[in-house]
Amino acid sequence: MIKHILLIQGHPDASQSHLGHALEDAYAQGATRASHEVRRINVATLDFPLLRSQHEWEHGLLPPALDEAQQAIKWAQHIVLFFPLWLGDMPALLKGFLEQVARPGFAFAREGSNPLLKKELAGRSARVVVTMGMPALIYRWFYRAHSIKSLERNILGFVGIAPVTATLIGMAGNLNPETARKWLAKLEKLGGQGD
Repeated sequence: MIKHILLIQGHPDASQSHLGHALEDAYAQGATRASHEVRRINVATLDFPLLRSQHEWEHGLLPPALDEAQQAIKWAQHIVLFFPLWLGDMPALLKGFLEQVARPGFAFAREGSNPLLKKELAGRSARVVVTMGMPALIYRWFYRAHSIKSLERNILGFVGIAPVTATLIGMAGNLNPETARKWLAKLEKLGGQGD
């Protein structure tokens, strides 16, 4: 089945290419080769302010630079987020982006007296691809992948995106060429599968 796939690159450094960018490119190549429709968002190239109050989040206007991002999210059937683990979590710029686009009226809506009941982005799945300096097994088992679970439950799940799967790539700064090639091939295969 052909899917609409949105790739969100969450690395905040747009001045150079990183492993996450190569992984995104590999995924896109596999998806395109399999005839999936692919759109991309590079968060580092977008100009938007951080939200500073609940009132601004609920009633403020979406920054114009994010209109296209919201439309791409609405279009997507499958969303793939790429980011490096920084201080145990996603980079602040990516979190700020998600806070801006996942606003009331777009990502969820009031239903009756419950302002959060209707999940407007239901029917979409996601994959989270995270690179990190530590071994992925330590992050998964010792730290219990806490930030990935928070992203899955408190952001993606909150707006109805499920299921969410994670690809964790440890020791990212020390990958030998063969290991890097294996990861790129794996991401290309996932792209081909639309997963």
